[in-house]
Amino acid sequence: MHKFNIGQSVELLTTVIRPSATGAYEIRCLVPAPDGSPENPRYRIKSVAEKHERVASESELTLSRQSESVFS
Repeated sequence: MHKFNIGQSVELLTTVIRPSATGAYEIRCLVPAPDGSPENPRYRIKSVAEKHERVASESELTLSRQSESVFS
């Protein structure tokens, strides 16, 4: 079961292996969890600072302090 909903603002944990834009991302799509990890579903997310969407696991996301949509 997904913790976040489409349209919510979240922040992505940046790692050395996967650099990413800082700031809020918007949840664009709910992606089913992989078979080996049903408790960690995935999301398609988008930042206004990047031209592409990303796929991130729920464990890599935190709820953003920004309450409104990133794209409004």
